Formats: sequence, structure tokens, C-alpha cells
Amino acid sequence: MEEVKLIIDSGANEKASENLTVVPLTVTIAGKDFLDNEDLNMEEFLTSMEENTEEGRTSCPSIDEWLKALEGSKRAVMLTITSGLSGSFSSAYQAKQIYEKDNPGSKVIVVDSRTAGPEISVIQREIKRLVEDKSVRFVDIDQKISEYKTHTHLLVILQSLHNLALNGRVNIAVAKMAKMLNIDVVGTASEEGKLEPISKVRGMKRAFKELLKLMDERKYKGGPVIIDQCNNEKDANSLKEKILALYPQAEIVIRPMRGLCAFYAEEGSLMVGFDDL
Repeated sequence: MEEVKLIIDSGANEKASENLTVVPLTVTIAGKDFLDNEDLNMEEFLTSMEENTEEGRTSCPSIDEWLKALEGSKRAVMLTITSGLSGSFSSAYQAKQIYEKDNPGSKVIVVDSRTAGPEISVIQREIKRLVEDKSVRFVDIDQKISEYKTHTHLLVILQSLHNLALNGRVNIAVAKMAKMLNIDVVGTASEEGKLEPISKVRGMKRAFKELLKLMDERKYKGGPVIIDQCNNEKDANSLKEKILALYPQAEIVIRPMRGLCAFYAEEGSLMVGFDDL
């Protein structure tokens, strides 16, 4: 297969590399814009979130930003955070249409991940494998990724509901009570690509137990796992040890969250991505 450019937005918590372009989203807190790129000061960002008392918002990359990322490519795959949380997919798709029209012979695939954070990265790694496989045709990648996505999963542990309450996703009184009683929320990404709470437990030990049970229910077999943590490397390492105790062969990567995921998941959270193959 000829060279394929891989492009992703910052909702995946990925770093840009020679073979991967990352297009940043923007998070606005108390009137201040934070560009979700590698220069983002996470300490300042998290402090602003904690002190904030009003609804924040996120802005997807513009069509022009996606077009800039596509420059010079004949074949490209763009992967976005779920359309259930952001307009990133819509913006990327419009850029695809413009780019293909202005560059005859070019072909661009745009994939709505229907998820966020580490599950996007799990999908991205499969895309990379496919484009490097000389037996796979570019025109078949979209269908193969659609099939693969039925085997990928995201589980989250939230230690704070403060920002979700400010944005009207949970009741403010419930968020305050959860904090006071040390209640953690364990959830997943729904089929629509939105946060779906599964259970509420008291304390991280019980949250780990619940998460491991959910991994088993989703038929996890010991493959690669990505754990994204928001200023909580200690618990991320504890979770890694518990997974390895059950699945010694598992390859587990721990990464820091970027701004967009931290905005939704908040400080202390963990996001876990894996597949069931």
C-alpha cells in the first residue's frame, strides 16, 4: 500500500510523532481558552477547572485545521473523538470533502471513534497495522475498522463529578454528596459514544474490583491495555498490578491525559482502553 497519512484529534491523549499528526481541540473555562496541545500547562488547567463555578465548553478543530493536517497527502485516515461529545467528526468530514475535490485522485477516510481517550488509541493502533499491511487495500480499511470497533472497549473511573455537574450532566447536589462520601463512578462509552455510568462504589479498591469484573464481562483475554490517568499515576499503577495479577501476559501502557479528556473525566480519573481479541 502506498504511504498513508494518519491524523487524529487530541481526544485520544496521543502525542504527535513522525507518522501521526494530532489536531488539537480547545477547552474554554471561565472565559479562558486552553488549546489542547503539548504546550498545555496541565497544572494550571486542572486548577482552573477546580476553581471554576460556571459551565465550560469545548470547541472542535476547524475545517481549516483539518485541511492543514491533510496537506501533501494522497491517502489519509482521520480518526476523531466521538461525535456524541464533539463536532470534531463533522468538521473532519467536511475537510475530507473539500480536500478530495481540490486534490483530484486523493482519498481520505474519516472515522468516528464513538469513544474517547485510550480506546481511540487502541483503534488507531489497528489502523496503523492495517496501513502497514501490504495485503490490505486502502479502500477496505474503513470496513475493517468498523468491524474492529465492535471488539474495542472503554471503561472509566471518575473520582469527581464537579465539572459534569457544572455542565448539567449530573445534579449538583449528587456531585457534592459523591465527593463527601468518597463515591467513585465506574462507567463506559455507550453505543452512541456518550458517558454511561454503570455503578457507584465507595473507594478506589471497590472501583478496581468493579472495573476488573467489567473487563471480564467484555471478554478481555489479556491483550494490550492502555490506562490514561489524570494526575493519578499511583492508582494507575495499582490498577496495572491488579490486571497483571490476572493476566500476566498483558502489555499495559500508562499515559497522562490531555486537556479534553481531563475536562470530562476530571482530576483523579482513570480511563482504560482494550480489545477482546
